[in-house]
Amino acid sequence: MSQKQLKEAFVSNLSGTSVLEVTQGLCFPAFCILCRGLLIIFSQHLCSFLHTWSTRFLMDFVVLIVPLVITLTVLSSFILLENLTVIICGAWLLYQIYHRRTCYANVPVQKVFANFLKTSLESEYNPAITCYRVTNSVFTAIAILAVDFPLFPRRFAKTELYGTGAMDFGVGGFIFGAAMVCPEVRRKYIEGSRFNYLRKSLYSVWPFFFLGMGRLVIIKSIGYQEHSTEYGVHWNFFFTIIVVKLLTSVLLVIFPLNKSWIVAVSMTVAYQLALDFTPLKRIILYGTDGRGTRVGLLNANREGIISTLGYVTIHMAGVQTGLYVLKRRAHVRDWIKATCWVFSVAIGLFISLHTVQVNIEAVSRRMANLAFCLWVVASSLMLLGCLLLGSIILSFAKFLVKGALVPCSWKLIQSPATNKRHSESLILEAEKKEPSLCLITALNRNQLFFFLLSNITTGLINLTVDTLHSGALWTLVVLSIYMFTNCLVIYVLDLQGKTIKF
Repeated sequence: MSQKQLKEAFVSNLSGTSVLEVTQGLCFPAFCILCRGLLIIFSQHLCSFLHTWSTRFLMDFVVLIVPLVITLTVLSSFILLENLTVIICGAWLLYQIYHRRTCYANVPVQKVFANFLKTSLESEYNPAITCYRVTNSVFTAIAILAVDFPLFPRRFAKTELYGTGAMDFGVGGFIFGAAMVCPEVRRKYIEGSRFNYLRKSLYSVWPFFFLGMGRLVIIKSIGYQEHSTEYGVHWNFFFTIIVVKLLTSVLLVIFPLNKSWIVAVSMTVAYQLALDFTPLKRIILYGTDGRGTRVGLLNANREGIISTLGYVTIHMAGVQTGLYVLKRRAHVRDWIKATCWVFSVAIGLFISLHTVQVNIEAVSRRMANLAFCLWVVASSLMLLGCLLLGSIILSFAKFLVKGALVPCSWKLIQSPATNKRHSESLILEAEKKEPSLCLITALNRNQLFFFLLSNITTGLINLTVDTLHSGALWTLVVLSIYMFTNCLVIYVLDLQGKTIKF
C-alpha cells in the first residue's frame, strides 16, 4: 500500500466511543476556562506579571491549550480524573479568593450570596457562547492533526457508519455555535424586505464557495489522503456550510424565529422517517444502483449532499438556543435559572437519545440521522451549560475582589438597592477598558482564519512528517509546536487589532 492508502486506512472503519466519554471530554475545557479566570483574579493579589502580553499568552496556552492536547493523546484514558482534578483546583482557587476578598470582608456568607444574586451582568456579548465557539475550534484544530498519529485514540476519530467519536461532534458543533450568533438571532437584517434578506444571505456564502473549491482543487492536485465516505468525492465542510446557510435562510423567512425549535423537531423526525421508509438510506450507503457506485454528482457526493438535512435541523436548534441565551436578564439569579434550564433540556435530550438509539437507530454522522442530531444538540447544550455555570462562578469571584478584571467574562453592575460604595466600585470596573490580552478573544475574532491556518499547517506537517510511525514524545512535540504557532499568529493579529475577513 502507498503512504496515502495507509493513512486513509488508518482513519477508516472505526466505531467510536461512548456518549458519556465524549461528553466528559467536551466539559473539560469549560472547567479549564473557569480555572484560568480564577487564576487571573488570584494572581492579582500577589503580583502583576500577567499584565504583559507574552506572559498572558503563555498562561492561556498552558492552561487552555496544553490540557486539551494531553487529553486527546497521552491521558485520553483518564478524562474523568482530569475533570475532577481541574474542578478541585478551581474549588481551591475560589476558596482562596473568598478568604482574601476585598469586598464584603466582614459580611456573613449568606449576605454575600444575597447581594450577589441582586447583581446585574452586563456585556456586549455572552462569554459562554464565545467560549463555546472557541472550544470547538481548538478541539477541531488539535484533532485534525492528532488523528494521523498513533497516539491519538482510534475511538476518538470519526466513525465509519454508526457510533460517536469525539471528531464526529466537530461539524455539528460548529454549525450549532454559528447558529447561536447568526445575523437572524442578532436581528441584523431579517426585519427588512424578504427579498433583500435572501439576497444578503446569498451574498454572505460566496467566500465559503471559493474556500470549498480551493480546498477541492488543492486536495486533488497534490494527491492528499481523503476519506470518501465522510462527505463524498468532491464535497467538503465548506459546501455543507453553504447549503445549510441557504436553506435555513429560507426557513427563517417562512417561519418565526421563536418557532425554530418546532422546525428543527419536524425536520429531523421527517428525515428519519424518510431514512426508514424510503430508499434514502440505501442511496446514502450504496448509491442509486445499490453497488456503491460513485458515478454522477449525486452518487459521488451522496453523504455530503443528503446529510445537510440533518445539519439544517442542528442549525435551527442553535437559532432557538441563541434566542434564549442572548435574551436580556436583569440579575444573576435570572442567569442561574437560565443555566438550570439549559442543563434540564440537555438531560432531556440525552434521555431521548438513549430511547432513539435503543428503539430506532444508532447515531450516524454519515447520515446525520435523528440520533445524531439529538446527540449533537444535547452535547452542545451540556457544554454551553457548563460554560454558563463557569461564567457565573467567575462573576462571583470578581464580585468578591474590587477592580478584578478578567478578559472574556461578564461585567458586573450592582443593583441600586444594595451597598452603594460597592456599587460604585463595580460600575467603575464595568466602565474600565478591558485589556485585549486574551487568547479566547483572539481566537473568536479570527475564528475562520484560525481554522484555515490549522488546515494548511496540518497538510504541510502530513506531507513532511511520517505521522504513522511517530512515537509519543515526538507526537506531543509536533502537536505543541503546531498549536503554539497557530495560536501565536492569531494572538498577534488580535494585539494589532486586525481581523482577517473573507
